[in-house]
Amino acid sequence: MKIPTITGIIDRRILVNFTVDPEIAKAVVPSPFKPKIVNGKAIAGICLIRLKHVRPKGLPAFTGVGSENGAHRFAVEWEEDGQLKEGVYIPRRDTSSLFNTITGGRIFPGKHYRAKFDVSEANGNYHVAFTSTDGTIISIDATIKETFGDQSIFKDLNTASDFFKAGATGYSPNRNQYEGLLLKTDKWVVKPLEVSNVKSSYFENEQLFPAGSVKFDNALLMENIPHEWSSVLNKTRC
Repeated sequence: MKIPTITGIIDRRILVNFTVDPEIAKAVVPSPFKPKIVNGKAIAGICLIRLKHVRPKGLPAFTGVGSENGAHRFAVEWEEDGQLKEGVYIPRRDTSSLFNTITGGRIFPGKHYRAKFDVSEANGNYHVAFTSTDGTIISIDATIKETFGDQSIFKDLNTASDFFKAGATGYSPNRNQYEGLLLKTDKWVVKPLEVSNVKSSYFENEQLFPAGSVKFDNALLMENIPHEWSSVLNKTRC
């Protein structure tokens, strides 16, 4: 699958990040990908992203559409043409958009589950939650803060920012292959969030992640970011 270059605005993006025991992450992440390890831990999370003015590049902004979306992600590495590459493996995508649900795996990479989102934002406070058609639940309450948490596996905000910026290539499973997208942004600015509540039925599923194998680490905020998505070479599923 090769889609035309898509452009738009990332109106709001919250990265909810967790550490995962490496052996557990290896069991979830399929070949040819391998979990990227930071200080002895794999890194996973949820990207909660609101998009607006999304349309094929070259069309005017008023033709674009908007949606709320959630993507479960693992930071990964893989070998490609003799070089070590990095990005994210995305086992699951959820969306408020019926169009994305219908075209996911056909026009856009990966199956998209339809979800009902509950979002409120005021005075630096953020509540983002969704419940999907298969019962998957995500919820986070957070507030912008001045400093990055000292309990994170990352030593500071810049280190965390650089790590997630490097994961610009994402692969989603679809039929017999992993379909890839490359995210390009005109700017990259993240702010730390202080989280008062976080819930993820996916990462709390003890059949996939035994008790104690997943720990919340940090959350980051991006706002008003012009961006493009373009196809990259797909990979065959093993």
